[in-house]
Amino acid sequence: MDKKPRIGVTGSHRRWSPSWWCTRFALKLAGAHPERISTQHPWSGNRFDGLIIGGGDDIDPEHYGETFGERDKFDPERDQLEIQWIEWALNHNIPVLGICRGSQLVNVVRGGNLYEDISKLRNLTYNRPGLLPTKQMFIDRSSTLFTVCGKPKLRVNSLHHQAIKEVGNGLRIVGRDLDSFVQAIESTDDKAIFGVQWHPEYLFYLPSQFSLFRWLVTSSDENQ
Repeated sequence: MDKKPRIGVTGSHRRWSPSWWCTRFALKLAGAHPERISTQHPWSGNRFDGLIIGGGDDIDPEHYGETFGERDKFDPERDQLEIQWIEWALNHNIPVLGICRGSQLVNVVRGGNLYEDISKLRNLTYNRPGLLPTKQMFIDRSSTLFTVCGKPKLRVNSLHHQAIKEVGNGLRIVGRDLDSFVQAIESTDDKAIFGVQWHPEYLFYLPSQFSLFRWLVTSSDENQ
């Protein structure tokens, strides 16, 4: 009998999705069985022990009380699919790791909101997107995230132009970049929730980044 924790991974429905393949590899390396979920990849029906909400297009601002902007590109079906999975995970106390858009959506589901475009608000960080860990972020030493990553400062990548503005219920900010934009959130209660604004799946070769997947797998294993 396969006792590896089963982790649901939401994301793009595109056939070639680098994020999915990198996340899949990181989870397998950490000892989990990943299952892809998207609008074109239906749930198998097997119970999940953990959940990753992946990155992608902007979240429709109707979900957090704002209006459309000129850069907006939405996927309403994906929004709804992922909102349902986040609510399911919260209701069943299933560990959650939100990545980039996923972190933002977890925050929105918990009643928080977002900056729709931070490009003109940045002063000390680049607007240019990149997969390499060129951006500095700082972790609250009192946080669970600090315990997991083991460092108060990380170099991360950046593919986003939106960011968490006001944090949602039951969440707290535990990481910021040089411009003080939110880079990480975690639960304030006994729920196993992390949200990170960067993409650790592209940095899993770094121990501090792989530790996020190991944390999720360990938390999910305890949930079996």
